[in-house]
Amino acid sequence: MSRTEPTELPAVHESWLPREHPMHRPRHGRRQLTALVCALLFLTAPATTWVFGARAERLENRPLAEFPSITDGWGFLTGLSPWAAENLPFRGTAVRSVHDISQGVFGEQARLESGTHSSPTGTGSDQQQARQPLNENVFPKVIEGRAGWLYLGHDVAYPCTPKRSLDEVIAGLRRWRQVVEASGRKFQLVIAPDKSTMYPANLPPEYAGKDCSSRAREEFWRRLPTATGAIDMRGPLRESADRNGRAIYHDIDTHWTHEGGITMVYQLAERLSPGSTATWKVQPGRQYPHSADIPDLLGQRRTVPIQAYSLAPDGGADHTRFEPSDFHEPLHLKSMPRAGMITEPTRMVGDSFTQFASPYLAATFADIGIVHPEEVAKRPRETAALLAEGDVVTFELSERFVSGGRYDLLDPAVADQVGAVLAADPR
Repeated sequence: MSRTEPTELPAVHESWLPREHPMHRPRHGRRQLTALVCALLFLTAPATTWVFGARAERLENRPLAEFPSITDGWGFLTGLSPWAAENLPFRGTAVRSVHDISQGVFGEQARLESGTHSSPTGTGSDQQQARQPLNENVFPKVIEGRAGWLYLGHDVAYPCTPKRSLDEVIAGLRRWRQVVEASGRKFQLVIAPDKSTMYPANLPPEYAGKDCSSRAREEFWRRLPTATGAIDMRGPLRESADRNGRAIYHDIDTHWTHEGGITMVYQLAERLSPGSTATWKVQPGRQYPHSADIPDLLGQRRTVPIQAYSLAPDGGADHTRFEPSDFHEPLHLKSMPRAGMITEPTRMVGDSFTQFASPYLAATFADIGIVHPEEVAKRPRETAALLAEGDVVTFELSERFVSGGRYDLLDPAVADQVGAVLAADPR
């Protein structure tokens, strides 16, 4: 007698069917409960430990992932995991512990998340890019170069996975120039080159994304300075490095040195007031250790020696002033004007590269306010009010974020919103 297969779904849950029934499926209640408890602990750990005073440590040169908004729909659920992972208060300690074990026991660098990379593995290669669009997560966080040099993986990941096309980027920057100059103000744009742009010789022979990032970099510098009127810092930075006989970027940090910051300030001052730097006197000042940002991604705590400088705009006494700030809260620097200083009120949008220039901006600009690029789109009204205080508006933006179209301020709608406020208070 043949067995008759059921032709309709049973009226009860499959876990309630007899065990011999072909559609019986156990509920796995204990396993499900354990998984749910683990997930709950993971997702609530940042908030729970925060109550007891523990704080998350930022390992990358960007803000920690924010708690997702309930208005994001499905994005609320997908955003919980990165928020919880990045805001775990002991994440930094855990990363460094993994590195210490890997280095001490196995004698090799730990591969954390995407890890480090000095040769192609196929994952994230240009052959794969030809088949399907790449996600930035397939690229290494750190690229190990020659002679111990470390490069931030975003130098490659962002140009290879742009959020905006170069045409859109150029249009966004040109719109900023238009709205600022239409209000009667001067506009200056500086692009801080990536370390991989300035020192490509120290990159490894092969690495994931080499071809696509090289193509993007070449087109970027061929088109953008001319199309937007941006100051091309590559030549002045090379001249400064040759003059001083040392690299103008740190070997294990992604930023330029204080000499790079001074070079940017020189370029800005000469654009605004040609000849004003003739009386400037720059001399070596104090030295201090600075925590390098790239080793943090490898679980290491390493420092680079910082050579700071004194700068006297009139050739007399030192006029520098260093006030630590990440510019997410605007930094205001004011002083009595001296000969050789830019006296026009200046408002600046600048990121971490400007941190290495702020002591020299304070020495040479009598009235300058600085805000971080992320705040422009987040708080357009507050940013507009700040920029409206200036007769000069200056942008310093990082190559990797511009070439990757990652700045929200590149949306022309943001420029228009700020521009409306500037137009209502013309110069």
